[in-house]
Amino acid sequence: MKKIITISREFGAGGGEIGKKVARALNYEYFDKELILKVARESNVDVESILKWDEKVPMDFGFAQSLFDFYNKPLSERLFEVQQQIIKKIGEKGNCVIVGRNANTILKEFDKGLHVFIYADAGWRLERMKDRMPDATESEISEELKAIDKARKKYCTYYTNTEFGYADHYDICLNTSTIGIDICADIVCRLAK
Repeated sequence: MKKIITISREFGAGGGEIGKKVARALNYEYFDKELILKVARESNVDVESILKWDEKVPMDFGFAQSLFDFYNKPLSERLFEVQQQIIKKIGEKGNCVIVGRNANTILKEFDKGLHVFIYADAGWRLERMKDRMPDATESEISEELKAIDKARKKYCTYYTNTEFGYADHYDICLNTSTIGIDICADIVCRLAK
């Protein structure tokens, strides 16, 4: 039985929803955004600062990096270190589903781990997010999808030196636009057992 399930996901593909379904079905603890609050408590940093750096790199990689960004870098890296320690503690306890935050890479050496990547066609994600972002136009939703995926890719590369969404870093990759969220959750549960 797999005791640790990590779910990396494209924005809007349903990774969080799948994670919650899997956690309920297996009676595992579920971790996603609440990791931010744990990081805030353990690093004595306000939640606003942590939200600013959540799944983002600390600076632009380009020549135009500002001095302000440079001085923020140590905070963001400290936050990642605390988050990494918390994820490892959660992994040591087991019986958990962790969504995002590079948990697949942080916990890759742990036994009994199942690392999942959830993705979907852009059009399917756009349609799905219309319900969750009712005040946004299709164009705004499309831009949000691209921006968040780009930020996640940069975050993954910066902190783990791996490529976000590259199959070699996961045990299985599931396309929710083809398979559906419920079937994906069922597949993950079966693999975990």
